[in-house]
Amino acid sequence: MCGIYGTTLKYNEQEVKDKLTRTAFRGPDQMGWDFYKSDHYSIVFGHNRLSIIDLDSRSNQPFSYHNSVEIVFNGEIYNFQDIKTELSQKGYKFHTTSDTEVICAAYLEYGEDCVNHLNGMFAFVIFDKTKEQFFGARDRLGQKPFYYYHNGKDFEFASQISSIQLHHSNLSISNEAISYYLTWGAIPEPFSIFNEIKKLEPGKSFTFNLNTGKFKSKTYWNIDYTGKNQYKGSYNDAKDELEELLTDAVKLRLFADVPVGVFLSGGVDSSAITAMATLTSSAKVKTFSVKFDEKGFDESIYAQQVADHLKTDHNVIECNYNEGIDLIENFSQYYDEPFADSSAIPSMLLSKYTKKQVTVALSGDAGDESFIGYGRYQWAKSRSNLFKAPLVLRKMAASAFDLSSNYRANVIAKGLRIKDVSSAYLAALNGVDQSWLDTDRDYNLVEEMKYLEHNHKNLFERISDFDIKTYLNWDINTKVDRASMAFSLEVRAPLMDYRIVDFARSLPTSFKYKGNNQKRILKDVLYKHVPEHIFDRPKAGFTMPFEYWFRHDLKDYVLSELSDKGLQKIPCINVDEVKFRIKQHMDGSWNRYPLIWKLLVLKQWLNVNGKGLQIK
Repeated sequence: MCGIYGTTLKYNEQEVKDKLTRTAFRGPDQMGWDFYKSDHYSIVFGHNRLSIIDLDSRSNQPFSYHNSVEIVFNGEIYNFQDIKTELSQKGYKFHTTSDTEVICAAYLEYGEDCVNHLNGMFAFVIFDKTKEQFFGARDRLGQKPFYYYHNGKDFEFASQISSIQLHHSNLSISNEAISYYLTWGAIPEPFSIFNEIKKLEPGKSFTFNLNTGKFKSKTYWNIDYTGKNQYKGSYNDAKDELEELLTDAVKLRLFADVPVGVFLSGGVDSSAITAMATLTSSAKVKTFSVKFDEKGFDESIYAQQVADHLKTDHNVIECNYNEGIDLIENFSQYYDEPFADSSAIPSMLLSKYTKKQVTVALSGDAGDESFIGYGRYQWAKSRSNLFKAPLVLRKMAASAFDLSSNYRANVIAKGLRIKDVSSAYLAALNGVDQSWLDTDRDYNLVEEMKYLEHNHKNLFERISDFDIKTYLNWDINTKVDRASMAFSLEVRAPLMDYRIVDFARSLPTSFKYKGNNQKRILKDVLYKHVPEHIFDRPKAGFTMPFEYWFRHDLKDYVLSELSDKGLQKIPCINVDEVKFRIKQHMDGSWNRYPLIWKLLVLKQWLNVNGKGLQIK
């Protein structure tokens, strides 16, 4: 895992170095850049390397293959050895043991279709000298980031937006992106915080013609959201297939030339990954969990129980919350566009201390989305009958609640007026009452609504698909990438192996969610290796005591940053409505910490990263 950069814009060598230095934490082992010039073009490729496979300098980037293609690549190709064997049989020669070289050979053999041969997490750009074009791609689930600037003639790209921003004179802050951020807590793709910079969406590849300046992207993979591919086997057959897939996905991700460990929270997903790792690894598996020093936030005891049963080399990281508070002050250094998931802070702490022992860690991310595991799915199930009632009747009931001056009654009234259960799920994610937003349209409505609003699947499959395309991509992957890269740690997610995602999409809902049993099939795979009673407890999140902090330890900080004067500087909000919600939080009548955190992050970003830039 690394950081990539490239451009056709004219920057001098020091400016290029500055851009790479800005995100050098992504790859501290080697920084390199090369200029490529002809009568037709002037190009620079740059790379910050975190050495994982083939630690020799021969695999440093930018990497040249057969003097016909140059590449910068961030991520890992887990099946690269199989591809290498196939290409060797076709006559291709290899001089390294890296996956980088294999991508180049695959491109020469398969052209743009090479991405369909890759199983991994990746963002890369190839400079094809013969065709005088760039070819690039981003992995199917969006685990690795890719930002780009294209003005119709020139092209600039990077792993993080701050590398493009530095020394760039033609950027403005997007008012639209801020509205999206305030709605979703992250900025949906293809948008970015800057009007002129976009994100390449997951499962897409692109070409950029160096002669014409034409940029063209296309989709090479997507989830089956219309339900065409239906699994035909029995539940026991599916369970065996899932275990086989999961075992292989974990085995592939344990391969590295550096120490590897596993994040173990004690939940179902991370425990399943750990169980498969102990089956496939010849060495004792190192596991890591966080122990927080705040009552009600420490779940390390459950991780220890799983570790004891699986006999891992378990490491409990004891975190002081003061460290978390310190990270808040430099949040925008690593999350260099606004991002409001507060679990980014404990994720950074976990990465910081895990890095002291390993360079790669496996995680359990994506289990909830693929196997219908979130508590909000139960909420949707319990509310579905309510929305079967005619809207006209629900509006009549809402009118009764409108007569009350009680705020909760008013929120209930708004909820009753929601047209259907799909819209109610959206409201559960982003809030029923958004009167604190000052926007000209409904920013809940994104292109990804097509995964939610159709009749090809039942409610649970639709919201699962929707979360894969939104929450997993915009939130989870962003959080994990930035938190881990801040401390030069590579995180791999076996449950994001596209084969597992495709398989889970094909399964009948009852295999995943039956009665009140969520993640049914994944649990049954796990229970073959770890006793079920260990998991007989409510599902927990990964959080810190922001609710308490904002009322006590950080109260003065909150009230200072979000004073009348401070709030006036934040666009797209209704200041009076926001003040009312902050008051609700401080007097204990309502937990508003997610909103407060969202505003604090945006204000810090505007003060530090957005300083002096126009909002339009």
